Amino acid sequence: MASAKSFTVRSATGEDRAAITGLQEAGFGMRLGEDERRYQGKLFPVERSLVAVDGDRIVGHTVDLTMTVTVPGERTVQACGVSGVAVAPTHRRRGILRELYAAQHERTEAAGLPLTIFTASEGTIYGRFGYDTAILATRISIDRRRAEFRSTTPDPGGVALVTLAEAAPHIREVYERWQRRTPGAQVRPEPKWDLFFADVERQRGGATSLFALIHPDGYALYRRRYHDQRSVAIVWEYRAITPDAHAALWRVLLGMDLIDAVEVEIADDDPLPYLLTDPRAVRVTDRGDSLWARLMDIPAALTARTYRHDVDTVLSVHDPFRSAGGTFALRIRDGIAECEPTTRPAELGCDINVLAALYFGAHRAEKLAAAHRIRVDAPAALRDFDAAFTTDRAPELGWFF
Repeated sequence: MASAKSFTVRSATGEDRAAITGLQEAGFGMRLGEDERRYQGKLFPVERSLVAVDGDRIVGHTVDLTMTVTVPGERTVQACGVSGVAVAPTHRRRGILRELYAAQHERTEAAGLPLTIFTASEGTIYGRFGYDTAILATRISIDRRRAEFRSTTPDPGGVALVTLAEAAPHIREVYERWQRRTPGAQVRPEPKWDLFFADVERQRGGATSLFALIHPDGYALYRRRYHDQRSVAIVWEYRAITPDAHAALWRVLLGMDLIDAVEVEIADDDPLPYLLTDPRAVRVTDRGDSLWARLMDIPAALTARTYRHDVDTVLSVHDPFRSAGGTFALRIRDGIAECEPTTRPAELGCDINVLAALYFGAHRAEKLAAAHRIRVDAPAALRDFDAAFTTDRAPELGWFF
C-alpha cells in the first residue's frame, strides 16, 4: 500500500491520456466510446489536466476549460470550468484532491478569472473548498393522459418535426439566443456541439436516438423509451425563447399518441403547471444541484453582474481554502455594484460559499441567514442585500460538464 505522502502533482502530457481515461472510467463507473474520447479530448485538452502520480501510476486528475457564462443582467463573465475530478479508489483520504485543487486554483488565480464552476457527482466534498450549489434543477414527470390545457392557454402552432441533422443550425441559433439571456448558461464550444449532435449510444440509457421538434423561437429534443409496458418521452434538451414557443412545443409534446408520460428537467420559474387544468399531472421526481461555484475574486465577481435593489453595506467574508476573503464595502446603485476592501466594521458576515449560492439567483439571503449561514449585525442591511440578489429569471445550467 502506498504511503500517505507518496504522490506528486504535475501537469499532464499526451502520454498520460490513456491512464487519465482509465481513471475517469473507474471513478464514474462508465466506459467512453471512441466518439466521446475524441470529442472530450478536444473539449478538455490533456495539456489542461493536472494529475497526481504515485510512482508510475496516475491516481488523481482534474482538468479545466475557460468558459463564457451568463450572469444576472444578461452580462457574461469568463469562468474556470473544472471537470473530470477523480481520485483512484486505492488512494482515498490522502490529501490528493486538496493538492490537486490547490494547484488548480493557483492557476485560476494567475489567469485572473473571477469564478470557478463545475457540475458535481457528490454533494458533500466541495464546501470546504469554498463552493456551494449555484443552480438548482427540478426533474418532472407529466402524466400525458391527464395533461389537458386550460382554455386560456394559447395554441400558436409553428412546430415542425425534423431530423436532428436538419435541426442542427436552428438549435445552435436558438441556444445562443437563450444562453445570452439566462443566468448560469454557458457558451457551448465547438467540440461540445460536435458531441451533442453525435448522439452517442451511451447517453441514450436504453432509449431511442433523438427526435427533434423546432419552433422559430425554440426547440425540444426527446427520446422514446419503452419499459414495463409504459412508453415515455424523455426530453433531452428543451429551450424556448418566447411564451408562444413554450406553449407551442408543450402542446406537441403532451399531445403525442402512444405516450404515457413525458420526463423533462425544468427551471424553477417554468410556467408549465399553470397551463394545465390539473397541475397534479406534473409530478416532481428529482430535485438537486446542477452547478457549483466559487468566487475567486470577490470584487471582480460581484461587480460583473447587475442587481435589483440598492445596497450600501459592509461584508466580512471568510475563505476556508484560499485567500479571497476579507472585509468589503458593497455599494449598489441602479443595479450597478462597486466593491472594494475596507476597514469599516461589517454589517453582514459569511463564508465565501454563501456568495456562490447567491450569485446566480438560486438561493435567498434571508433563508441562508435563517439557517445561520449569514451573520447579521444590521437587519436592514440583510433586507436590502436579499432583495438585491434576486433575479428576473431563474438560473439554468447550459450544458453538463
